[in-house]
Amino acid sequence: MNATSNGTLLNYINGAWIKSSAATFLDVTNPATAQVIGHVPLSPGGEVAQAADAAQAAFLLWRRVPVTERIQYLFRFKALLEQNLDDIARMITQECGKTYAEAVAELRRGIENVEVACGAPILMQGVNNEDIAPGIDEHMIRQPLGVVACITPFNFPGMIPLWFLPYAVATGNCFILKPSEKVPASAQKLIALVEQAGFPAGVVQLVHGGKETVDAILDHPRIKAVSFVGSTPVARYIYSRATANGKRAQCQGGAKNPVVILPDADMEMTTRIMADSAFGCAGQRCLAASVAITVGDARSTFTEMIADAATSRTVGYGLNEGVQMGPVITNESKQRIESIISAGAQEGANLLVDGRSRAVAGYADGAFVFPTVLTDVAPTGALARTEIFGPVLSLMHAATIEDAIALVNDRAYGNMACIFTNSGAAARKFRYEAIAGNIGINIGVAAPMAFFPFSGWSESFFGDLHAQAHHGIEFYTQTKVVIERWPQDWSRQF
Repeated sequence: MNATSNGTLLNYINGAWIKSSAATFLDVTNPATAQVIGHVPLSPGGEVAQAADAAQAAFLLWRRVPVTERIQYLFRFKALLEQNLDDIARMITQECGKTYAEAVAELRRGIENVEVACGAPILMQGVNNEDIAPGIDEHMIRQPLGVVACITPFNFPGMIPLWFLPYAVATGNCFILKPSEKVPASAQKLIALVEQAGFPAGVVQLVHGGKETVDAILDHPRIKAVSFVGSTPVARYIYSRATANGKRAQCQGGAKNPVVILPDADMEMTTRIMADSAFGCAGQRCLAASVAITVGDARSTFTEMIADAATSRTVGYGLNEGVQMGPVITNESKQRIESIISAGAQEGANLLVDGRSRAVAGYADGAFVFPTVLTDVAPTGALARTEIFGPVLSLMHAATIEDAIALVNDRAYGNMACIFTNSGAAARKFRYEAIAGNIGINIGVAAPMAFFPFSGWSESFFGDLHAQAHHGIEFYTQTKVVIERWPQDWSRQF
């Protein structure tokens, strides 16, 4: 396997690593050191067509491979992921910026999806009824769609492709991955392991690129379904264009995740978990806590404790010992986050902990934004409603749990909402009334296990079936109903 040529990443099409004919190449940069670690092509639409044609040819054979044999490739792939976990995690840290421990945890969650998809022989079973009428039986079976594609973001380059790839191939589809051009090398390592696992040519392919590449995926008639994770504006665009072209689409968008903290919560545990949620992965995850709503007497205690937690967090290069938080993805992202913080202060929010304009020793050019906490944030202001995607926590206050839930529900997004309390009644009320697809009770990151779907509501998700588990199986299969009758000729001798 040679996945690069003079530092330039290659596409993987029809079982071979191929140099793109792209006219434009982007630098892949380590956000902590600002060093260029590779170059990624913005592949033209014609290379998507090559991959789609190869996938269609492979599909005609792959769909006939028994599911019990298809999952054997996934078992081998899972073993290779385990063996190469350290190498992939280090690459994630180098091109994404998160700490090594966060990269390892990300891969663990991805590997869990491979494990669940290995249950496809049971998960994709159909249903049967005998004698729906005298001598007539009816069956519902699941069949693969054909060629499917996935467009993944920068923040979880190892995990998110594994939300989709294992389920797609286990159910008999052929899969095309278009990773973020900001973090292409991690995906490259995943696909190299796919190749090593022995998947037939064309079953899994990789095409690097930007908007032209994405549009080619959305428009190509052979591609029957598209999965996406990213910002809400782009999710809406991809969902609209994909469905307009008759494709299935599942598009995970942005978030602004509120957390309610009641006075009876274990404040030490709550603060620790909240700091990890808001500042872990530098706040660059769709399940990061971004708004904390204190209720009643929780205000003063939590405010003081979260300020201490933010101030004491160790920021630096994620491969260095003791670092708890790395940089954001680019210096452009750093500038955007800091401008939002400034705008929030101008709206009247109080900068309790200011993470702007701070440097890490030895990494002066790194894209570092330190943990930031703002209090007295206006619920109707831009700061309270904008997805910052950085290590910024906004604090609001409510007199009652009813007022807090009203604040939770007064927003466009619906990815996650959490509550910290020791009251079962309060927790049940919150679980029942909060408008969000993922609910956490004394949990700061309500990330579903691989055997549950990754839910999301409102502006946080466009589609019907989510990633992971049985939703993934259903998304990548179509149902066929067979009604059959076999007239009996009793005079015939056997």
